[in-house]
Amino acid sequence: MKLPLLIGVTGGIGSGKSMVCRLFECLDVPVYYADSRAKWLTNHDPGIREKVTALLGPEAYAEGFYNTKYVASRVFDNEPLLKELNAIIHPVVMRDTKSWVAQNEGIPYVLKEAAIMGKAGEANAVDYVVVVEAPVDLRIQRILQRDNRTEQEIRAIIERQVSDEHRREIGDYFVQNDDDSELIPQVLHLHDTFRNAGSSRN
Repeated sequence: MKLPLLIGVTGGIGSGKSMVCRLFECLDVPVYYADSRAKWLTNHDPGIREKVTALLGPEAYAEGFYNTKYVASRVFDNEPLLKELNAIIHPVVMRDTKSWVAQNEGIPYVLKEAAIMGKAGEANAVDYVVVVEAPVDLRIQRILQRDNRTEQEIRAIIERQVSDEHRREIGDYFVQNDDDSELIPQVLHLHDTFRNAGSSRN
């Protein structure tokens, strides 16, 4: 069985990593949206539900569904509690990712989009990491237009996320998604790079 390369795509909120992934999808590259999938698994995996309820109480699920607002209010300023929550959900997402990659055997590469990612070869098990970058002020403007959040709320989220410096340390490839750079040529170049790397791998 020849598994595809798994390429991680990450970036800060408002950087446009989902847009970059949609461009890859236009090239028929499968994309695993880890954050969306984690939400689905948190709602539907009985093991996660049992452990999250034990950790955060029955309020963690409202009317049968994961109570994102309540959980966020509990973990936002509580790093140890957030780590415990991630330790419940992350392994299940990793198993799910592995299963999904196996379903795509025989193609050169697939993508995994996630807000949190380590270096290639570490816990996330990706082969390469693509970091989507954009200036903070531009990211804030995009989120203001997209979400029902204040600038203060957005800046608080950005401060809680890993720094741009950290993402540069883990990145193998970079996509500039500012007002001066064209996305499509950058995506096409990466597509050729990963397709060749995946095809030539034993």
